[in-house]
Amino acid sequence: MIDISSQITTIKLTLPVIFDLGAVFVFGITGALAALYRGYDFVGLFALAFVAGVGGGLIRDSVFIQHGPPAVATDGRYFIAILLSVVVSLLFHKKKKHMGKIIAFFDSVGLGAYAVVGLQKSLDASLSMPAAIMVGMINAAGGGLLRDVLVREEPLLFKPGQLYVLAALAGCLLYVFLAVYSGIRAEAAALSTIVFTFILRMLAIKFNWATKPLYRSEGEE
Repeated sequence: MIDISSQITTIKLTLPVIFDLGAVFVFGITGALAALYRGYDFVGLFALAFVAGVGGGLIRDSVFIQHGPPAVATDGRYFIAILLSVVVSLLFHKKKKHMGKIIAFFDSVGLGAYAVVGLQKSLDASLSMPAAIMVGMINAAGGGLLRDVLVREEPLLFKPGQLYVLAALAGCLLYVFLAVYSGIRAEAAALSTIVFTFILRMLAIKFNWATKPLYRSEGEE
């Protein structure tokens, strides 16, 4: 019997940092747009962009991997990515009519990117395959979770609805398959996963592919 977990953790696939920075950038945009939509000032704008952009990475590095300070604390490029997300978001601030669609678009791009980054960093830290997949999903959804909590909205990942965490899970599983069995380069596997997760998430929104509540109290339709 093949020990798949051992096989994966012995394969060191180095993803260029652009994948991590790109995920921070696009998730930062979702936080910044949410702040603009609510009329926050610049402090609130940057704070929400920061939390949405690096929240998942902070949870990953501080709770699960714990190999020194979080990446955002040791690499100034993360702050530059967040500042760029703020600047780009300001260019969309007059398009409130389409704000929800714009946030959904960037959120879908970041979902796959952060799932890949979290998964691969976990494998590099010698986490088991199931643990790495879990961290990949948390990495993908963590920033959005913290963003929603700060603006006092019920977190998207807790609610029955269009595929979100499940899309991140599907992306993680695809990346593991491509990285282990296909033998393609890490960059190609990552890009394929990001595109797949983005398309899956967009299709779920368009066709309302949604999960259902496990229980409804009496009187609810």
